[in-house]
Amino acid sequence: MIIKGHIISAEEFGKVSIVENGYIVVIDNKIEGVYQSLPEEYQNEKITDYGDSLVFPSFSDMHLHAPQYPMLGMGYDLQLLEWLRTYTFPTEAKFKDSAFARKTAQRLAKDLIRNGTTRVAMFSSLHKEATLILMEELEKAGVCGYVGKVNMDRHGGENLEENTGESMVDTKDWLNQCNFPHVKPILTPRFIPSCTPELLTFLGEIAKKEGLPIQSHLSENTSEVDWVRSLENVDEYYQAYEKYGLWNSKTLMAHCVHSSEKEIRSMAENGVYVVHCPASNNNLISGCAHIRDFLNAGVKVVLGSDIAAGEFISMFDNVKETIKTSKNREIMDNWETPFLSVEEAFYLATSAANEFFSEGPGFAKGNSFHAIVLQDGDLLSPKELTVKERFERMFYIRQRHAIKAVYSDSRLVFVD
Repeated sequence: MIIKGHIISAEEFGKVSIVENGYIVVIDNKIEGVYQSLPEEYQNEKITDYGDSLVFPSFSDMHLHAPQYPMLGMGYDLQLLEWLRTYTFPTEAKFKDSAFARKTAQRLAKDLIRNGTTRVAMFSSLHKEATLILMEELEKAGVCGYVGKVNMDRHGGENLEENTGESMVDTKDWLNQCNFPHVKPILTPRFIPSCTPELLTFLGEIAKKEGLPIQSHLSENTSEVDWVRSLENVDEYYQAYEKYGLWNSKTLMAHCVHSSEKEIRSMAENGVYVVHCPASNNNLISGCAHIRDFLNAGVKVVLGSDIAAGEFISMFDNVKETIKTSKNREIMDNWETPFLSVEEAFYLATSAANEFFSEGPGFAKGNSFHAIVLQDGDLLSPKELTVKERFERMFYIRQRHAIKAVYSDSRLVFVD
């Protein structure tokens, strides 16, 4: 497979590579190279020529909640814990209904692909059957990545809580049934208040034995932080995950709005990922995360939509929200914290997650081919724009149906 267009990717944080009218060569479902001129040995091969279109790596959404998709835009006048009790837990309880779970999963999977997201780290609900349905529908649509059956054996309310033994048995059964080529399991303790020490110990043991990745929430809200300290008798929130063996280089921690210097240092030392979810943090009044501090400390940072606390399924919009939030952070820090540029935020939405999927940044040789093809010819412009200007503009304003094609693991999964 040979793709031709204006090829744009980020091999390094803050640096964008642009190959105008370039070529991407894919052999045996792996990227062989990106070229300004097509090598002679490929001259007689079929070329898919996208003309003046922009070709980006597709996006990775590293934190979102599938069963919350029907409640987008609801309850944003509440803070986290009240929002969970009032809207989230009752909605997630509906995933017990397999028909509701499938309808939601089908819609979500389709919308992710249409918006150029081909890789995810996603929360399901605590329901085993619904989680398998979700994984099946993502697989059908062409979405790759990780999905987790949520574990929560306390503080879930009347309709969203499992007993500890049931949670353990269902988790083992679910793992035994995860036989999907592109969608893999990830252990998912919802957050510390939702899981008893016995359940967290079990998950830590499974993680170690099976080498499975982990996803959860960390230091999102000040009331939540205080609650965790009280429940687990720890000085720092992260220590609760650490003591149960859930704190390592395969761990994704969403939010980290109120992480202390000690917590940041531990994340860097242990290779834990921060999943920045700016739209969610703004909507639920959680705060403005210190992303530049994480980056300066050597912490790995990726982006998440956090559907449905965040309202944007498009990672274009989440990149924009990341940039705008970082500008507010600069103002709050008396102009001493440089905001994130388009190039930096683009890296966080694409290349930054590649390591989690055992791949190199951008369109690196040997990567599976994940890409989106974009057109912007219908937009008004005061002058002829450079490819770089078109790239930057795409994150703030796009023509309707800008995404013309989406490739996931070398498969063409969407054409407009």
